[in-house]
Amino acid sequence: MYKKLSKSKVFRDPLYGYIEVNYAVILELIDAKEVQRLRRIRQLSGVSMVFPTAEHSRFTHALGSYQMANLVLKNVEGANLLSEYEQLLLLIAALLHDIGHGPYSHAFEQVLSVPHEEMTARIIENKDGEIFKILKNNEIDPKDVANIIRKQSQYKVVEKLISSQLDVDRMDYLPRDAYFTGATYGTIDRNRILRSLVITNNDVYVKVTGVHSVESYLMSRYHMYFQVYYHPVARAYELLLEKIYLRIKDLTLANININANIESFLTFIKDNHNINEYIELDDNYVNGLVKQLTKSEDEILNILANALENRKLFKYIELTDDNIDISKYNKSKYFYSESEVSATAYLAQTSEKNKIKLINPDNQIISLEEYSPIIKSLSQSSYKKVKRIYYFER
Repeated sequence: MYKKLSKSKVFRDPLYGYIEVNYAVILELIDAKEVQRLRRIRQLSGVSMVFPTAEHSRFTHALGSYQMANLVLKNVEGANLLSEYEQLLLLIAALLHDIGHGPYSHAFEQVLSVPHEEMTARIIENKDGEIFKILKNNEIDPKDVANIIRKQSQYKVVEKLISSQLDVDRMDYLPRDAYFTGATYGTIDRNRILRSLVITNNDVYVKVTGVHSVESYLMSRYHMYFQVYYHPVARAYELLLEKIYLRIKDLTLANININANIESFLTFIKDNHNINEYIELDDNYVNGLVKQLTKSEDEILNILANALENRKLFKYIELTDDNIDISKYNKSKYFYSESEVSATAYLAQTSEKNKIKLINPDNQIISLEEYSPIIKSLSQSSYKKVKRIYYFER
């Protein structure tokens, strides 16, 4: 029996009304340094350059994902088959799944080549960290939580609920991002989806009666990617950050002094296992760094930092014609980039653990694309790829 609070703790939230905490370990984790850091990292990075109200943090999404896990345990048929330890692992993994994100998230990840999932696992396993100590003190094995993030198949049901094509992460960030951007594409019927889920035979299924809510969810996700997450202006903003990070990395590895107070950043570039320095990095840190670099003696850093400060973004051209002449552009690696993004409404050809599976009243298992003509058609025809070049004009 794990320690529960004498009185539930609640957090106000625009999506759920209240987010409820009953376990002492969850409240302790919320207050941990590594989780509080997420308050200082935007959920959508450069998207706020397009949608000005997209100022919400990864902390609010972490709480939201935790609440979705809570709702799964309360509403999904068969959730009571999970042991109390497995239920706690689900709640904890949902809360912690994004703590490995760096400042401005994917721009940072792109340059340093360490996936945020791996950084999340490393932070959980960091014996000097608050999270590790809290878990240990509450008789939760940090390795079990880290293995869920790494998808080691130790706790299959928990893993699928945390990361798949229909998981607590996506069921929070789609409506949350839609709410804060003002976009309508991310609306999903969360309650119907939850009532349609079934946990049985060590897996998660959707009742065939709930297929329409899943179809709607998948289309919402598809539209959010191209209308919000892949927006070219948001990408142009993040690209400036990537080029700043890249220039700092190149100068550091060449032992050239940058003449800026960025010790934590430099330390992590040299050793990406240095977790204590990594958690010092957040959006505020990068904002201060960029402010310093607007006066940098390095011409490239100076140009890029001033461009970021004053929203002088990369320009872009969509490559709809392979015969477009791109030879006229300055192809310096700091001022030019070729980008390709793609998405499909439903990825049918994926691993078994990521697939959405249906179950009928006779307990027969049916693939989503086999049962739904809409999804079958979309899985074959909805694949969309967009190629762009981004270039910088002084």
